Amino acid sequence: MDSFGTASQLQVGDRTYKIYRLAALKRHGFAVERLPYSLRILLEGLLRTENGSSVRRDDIEALAGWRPNSPERAEIAFQPARVLLQDFTGVPAIVDLAAMRDAMVRLGGNPAKINPLQPVELVIDHSIQADAFGVPGAMAINQKLDYARNGERYALLKWGQQAFKNFRVAPPNSGICHQVNIEYLARVVFGADEDAKGSSASGDGLPLAYPDTLVGTDSHTPMVNGLGVLGWGVGGIEAEAAMLGQPISMLIPEVVGFKLTGKLREGATATDLVLTVTQMLRNKGVVGRFVEFYGSGVGNVPVVDRATIGNMSPEYGSTCAIFPIDALTLDYLRLTARSEERITLVEAYMKEQGLFHDSSAATPVFSDTIELDLGDVEPSIAGPGRPQDRVPLRVAKAAFEASLPSLLPPDPPRSQKGADARTSRHERLEVWGESTDGSSQASPTHPVVCGADVLEHGSVVIAAITSCTNTSNPSVMLAAGLLAKRAVERGLRRQPWVKTSLAPGSRVVTAYYKRAGLTPYLDQIGFNLVGYGCTTCIGNSGPLPAEISDEIRRRNLVVAAALSGNRNFEGRIHSEVRANYLMSPPLVVAFALAGRITIDFETEPLGHDEEGGPVFLRDIWPSQEEIQRAVREATGSELYRNVYRDIFAGDEQWRSLQAPAGNIYNWDATSSYVRSPPFFSDMPRKPPEVQNVQGARSLAVFGDSITTDHISPAGTIQVQSPAGEYLISEAIASKDFNSYGARRGNHEVMVRGTFANVRIRNQLAPGTEGGYTTYLPDDKVTSIYEASQRYLAEGIPLLILAGKDYGSGSSRDWAAKGPYLQGVRAVIAESFERIHRSNLVGMGILPLQFVDGSSVTSLALSGREIFDIDGIAAGVASGFAESRRLMVRARRQGGSTIEFEVSARIETPQEVLYIRHGGILQYVLRQLLGYPSEVAATPARKPHSHVAEGDQARAVDEGSIQSFPASDPALYTGSTRV
Repeated sequence: MDSFGTASQLQVGDRTYKIYRLAALKRHGFAVERLPYSLRILLEGLLRTENGSSVRRDDIEALAGWRPNSPERAEIAFQPARVLLQDFTGVPAIVDLAAMRDAMVRLGGNPAKINPLQPVELVIDHSIQADAFGVPGAMAINQKLDYARNGERYALLKWGQQAFKNFRVAPPNSGICHQVNIEYLARVVFGADEDAKGSSASGDGLPLAYPDTLVGTDSHTPMVNGLGVLGWGVGGIEAEAAMLGQPISMLIPEVVGFKLTGKLREGATATDLVLTVTQMLRNKGVVGRFVEFYGSGVGNVPVVDRATIGNMSPEYGSTCAIFPIDALTLDYLRLTARSEERITLVEAYMKEQGLFHDSSAATPVFSDTIELDLGDVEPSIAGPGRPQDRVPLRVAKAAFEASLPSLLPPDPPRSQKGADARTSRHERLEVWGESTDGSSQASPTHPVVCGADVLEHGSVVIAAITSCTNTSNPSVMLAAGLLAKRAVERGLRRQPWVKTSLAPGSRVVTAYYKRAGLTPYLDQIGFNLVGYGCTTCIGNSGPLPAEISDEIRRRNLVVAAALSGNRNFEGRIHSEVRANYLMSPPLVVAFALAGRITIDFETEPLGHDEEGGPVFLRDIWPSQEEIQRAVREATGSELYRNVYRDIFAGDEQWRSLQAPAGNIYNWDATSSYVRSPPFFSDMPRKPPEVQNVQGARSLAVFGDSITTDHISPAGTIQVQSPAGEYLISEAIASKDFNSYGARRGNHEVMVRGTFANVRIRNQLAPGTEGGYTTYLPDDKVTSIYEASQRYLAEGIPLLILAGKDYGSGSSRDWAAKGPYLQGVRAVIAESFERIHRSNLVGMGILPLQFVDGSSVTSLALSGREIFDIDGIAAGVASGFAESRRLMVRARRQGGSTIEFEVSARIETPQEVLYIRHGGILQYVLRQLLGYPSEVAATPARKPHSHVAEGDQARAVDEGSIQSFPASDPALYTGSTRV
């Protein structure tokens, strides 16, 4: 369909492309040029995918006629051009697709139809940890351990690469998905090179040209916004549906304009800039909004700096943080060895569509604005526990001392990942990412460690150059190398209690370090390469040496980590490190040399040279001129070309990894990592009639701010937990448990881990902490898992009762899949986080919201009632066309009954279909089996009244007790409309 006649052609060189011209909407009275850049990208997508059902003429008119701060927000369908995965979220996605193929065979369909319809790329980056450090060959040791721990998961992904079209896997140690994305995967504009020959072809035979867009199953997907590519993080269930061609329903967002002027001062880095932006935007309140940069200062921000800003979008809460495409974007594409054909297309297409930014570009209209003079940015760090808590470097010492009382551990000290620090080193529970027994003696895995006796509050015990946030930026990385060189030349070395590591997000980094001659200097101060992956930034720090670890616990010390990452919540980096500071790579080197966060760099030296003279940070800090000269001399397109030429082929270890073959996965019944999930095992071809809920019991009653970490922890598997007991029954030793995150491909582990966070408190089991409930009517306190299985056996449906912000934190599909497998039919809460609400719907679980200010407390609900929910069947049958209100009856033990209304948070016609079919994947499967489409029969979308977006200050905090890896897409407070 083309209701507005926007289909046209674009000639680029000797090739003709079909495009959907935005300017054609002017004929229909729409001033498209006034729209923010990001909304114009969304608008082009609607024009291109209009079909009369999921994308209608009204949707296009609503977006083209967008009014800032309108009291009503229409819903639209976003169809991303591709999907980006990392391995923690990618494994369950491939498991689900494999299970859907099994179901297709059982139901008489064609299993080949279960296949991504657009490019899907997975980068294995979340598993390697920094066990070995500070020695030559550290990476080889860590890689060997990685394959020993995760080879079974990798074999599944290797199978998927040959079984599915449009699916590619970058093997371990290829880099970090977001850095690989900006350096190689991002097309910026589809239509050139391989894309013109395949999926981009239009019906008339011409190749389609259109903007690159994506969703990713990692919260830091907006890093690619720095290239002008629109994308953000989503839950795994939404991503799986997007792979199979399902659009993502969304409200037309508010767009906050961020005006930049001036340029960075000498000594300020991109990291200092992003920490400043993060603090400003968290104070502004941008949760659930788009952020778009404009102004004269945009041209003074290189693409790699823009990517750093985009990367930390989840830390300030926005859905995306995008820069427009300009001449600097084209320069970056040339640097990273994109083809001239693609670069020419990007320039021609963006200029034709009015999307190319230059100094004469008109300022769009925004919902709100904020402004920063880049010259005001000063050297900074952020911590000790939140990315938005920026601290000017000049007052870092005083800031730590001021925060120390709040950081002191209780007595007895407890680790923040569930490990009990009261036990001896040999009795300690293993913590994922720290699971190797450290030693203080020199070994093949680390250098000699000493100095534990001089540790004090504020001692830096981890210094990690880590995370794509900064390792994608040659200027700050080369600054770190130059600082290391000068330090070595002045006779400085790292302090012997500091665990140092270098884990770039791309092999390009080590290539330009080698060319610049800086690798030997980094090695000499302990920053040996430990691997290419997320490592310390997601908690894969590896163990601290035993001497250091013992001293921290013995003296209850508040020690610090210095890292160039993006998140620093307590317990995330290491269970024994309570103060964690984000900073630029050169500052990481500086703090490794100092050995303490309590240094005033202005008045105290880093150390002394061979003559005993003091060496201050200012003495060895490289100038901007030196840094830029190093960038010019050490980087070049040939480095990127060489690194990415065979990225999907992998090394010898990957190529020799044995993996199943064929299009149907051969499940191993003995596997503890990969099991066939039961989501489709009993699914009929025709969806059964939706029923009201009758005779339900409450599985749990929770208060406010129950996070997805509470619902489905990703970290430690406790020995005495249902999941731990299951693994032991499978003859798996506790040291080999790995983590919940690594075992997301095994539903037997994950369903037992649902609501198993060691700090979750269920009001149905007062006085307990952990995954406990009271089984009714027996009044027996038992694990939530055991109770759910008894209820399932008895055919009793289950509910969850909760307070505000249910499902906050990281978006984890297992936070919806787990309750589904436990028999939960509905969650009744005061409010929901956006993506988790969507994930519940995606699993066929009803998100129901208390109305008129009612709550568990105001209604005096104990959770011991028997519940009926009326109106579900009629509401689904009518598409909730008249009302979303449902009636709940709660029968108390004494015989009295209370009735109250709830609102069904079913936001779009598409979501009605997902509930009707029992889940999004079941709906997609039936569509591929030929079940009649019902989209056209659903009611038209209605605009949503705009409401406050919840508690902006805490909506994306992820400091819960088991937050590793906390790198799934952050959830944002969504509409509370009822």
